[in-house]
Amino acid sequence: MAQFGLENDIHSILKLDMPITNAPVARWQRKTSSSNNSGLSCLTPGKSSNVSLSSSKTPSKTPGKGKKTPSKVGADRFIPTRNSNQMDVASFLLTKENEPVDPNNTTSENQKAWSVSLNGFNIEDAKILHLGGKPLNAPEGYRNNLKVLYSQVATPASVKKTRYISSTPERILDAPDLRNDFYLNLLDWSSRNVLAVALHNNVYLWDATQGDITLLMKMEREEDYICSLSWTKEGSYLAVGTSDSTIQLWDVDNQKRLRSMGGHTARVGSLSWNDHILSSGSRSGNIHHHDVRVANHHITTINGHSQEVCGLKWSPDGRYLASGGNDNLVCVWPRVQDGSASNGSQAVHCWSEHQGAVKALAWCTWQPNILASGGGTSDRHIRIWNVNSGSCITSLDTQSQISSLVFAPNYKELVSAHGYAHNNVVIWKYPTLTRVAELNGHEDRVLNLTLSPDCSTVATVAGDETIRLWKSFEVDPVKKAKERMVKSTGGTFHHSIR
Repeated sequence: MAQFGLENDIHSILKLDMPITNAPVARWQRKTSSSNNSGLSCLTPGKSSNVSLSSSKTPSKTPGKGKKTPSKVGADRFIPTRNSNQMDVASFLLTKENEPVDPNNTTSENQKAWSVSLNGFNIEDAKILHLGGKPLNAPEGYRNNLKVLYSQVATPASVKKTRYISSTPERILDAPDLRNDFYLNLLDWSSRNVLAVALHNNVYLWDATQGDITLLMKMEREEDYICSLSWTKEGSYLAVGTSDSTIQLWDVDNQKRLRSMGGHTARVGSLSWNDHILSSGSRSGNIHHHDVRVANHHITTINGHSQEVCGLKWSPDGRYLASGGNDNLVCVWPRVQDGSASNGSQAVHCWSEHQGAVKALAWCTWQPNILASGGGTSDRHIRIWNVNSGSCITSLDTQSQISSLVFAPNYKELVSAHGYAHNNVVIWKYPTLTRVAELNGHEDRVLNLTLSPDCSTVATVAGDETIRLWKSFEVDPVKKAKERMVKSTGGTFHHSIR
């Protein structure tokens, strides 16, 4: 039985080489039959019918080649579908592109109308690569990298205007015999561009325009010394506070002392003007208001501080007087009314947040209700106050003793002078109080700073017996010209104090 099974397997294998009965017709057989049929169908009378199978032509197209390949995303080009009329018009426009344009041609609107009526579309829409809408603007700060390779002119969007602040002073003046006392105010700059400085018992004037130096006064006794200086708004008169408890008023133009006013029981370390009212702060803690126009100059006394009043500033609008003392208090007092001695003796605000002596006071010139104060070695904080609400807006730890503050309106910045431990000057952006620049150069603590009349330069005086002028706030020439035009149109009123 095994023998018969083997023979059956051999026969099944041999059948593989035999033709398959039910299989489809082979490709070469189909081609032969199609060639014979085509050859027979194309025979005409009079022509030979001997057509060999080998001379039959191969089909010109491969089967399946006529099907369109599906388009792929991101192809290399785009061929728009246009009708024949659009292509004819486009070729006509290309041939006329280089022809000179007639400036007197006013038929553009008519041509557009004719094109719409004849062709059914606007002739402008038939342009090849025609941009239908306005081009998009480049994003802010965009810079063409290819342009940088061939040109060094930066694009306007990439240019950021920044001002240069020199780290070195424009000028250094010697100040020998300067009294190194934190509580005194020994420097002031007038509206006539004259800088007054107190050197021991002398007062010197330096004309910043001409460069001339003048000795204005000298105290009679050698042991006495100058404690404070303050110019009037017009710059013609200078108030001088002394260690012998008196206040001297000087006519600078004639270099003549007009009067000497007493009333304090201790040295006068701070002075501030409000028109014809002169306010003075003493080591006794008292603040006196003087009307310099009359013989009986004393108006009223304010007893708001228990220790020396070392800071005193009237607001630009004349509504409030700010005072700072060695008792760490900052007080705000109302304006003194004429003929009322009691008015002005009650404080509007009195803040005790500082932990050190408050000598540095500054009113914001463009926001009259904003007051800045700075604390001494134990505090080191700059605090910004809103007088209307009585709240502290901002507080910043400067890590250094603050001796003086001033607002610079040209760039809306705040300038602070520092003693221990940095002995420098810092420019802060207002109101964020971010550090803009740091001015170093003094070898001892900076005692006072004051701003020039054009607000472009700040003068600092320090215990190293030098006065340094920093030109850090120079304005743009175009802006300066506009400000001059505004000032020329406005009038000024001058009050005589005699």
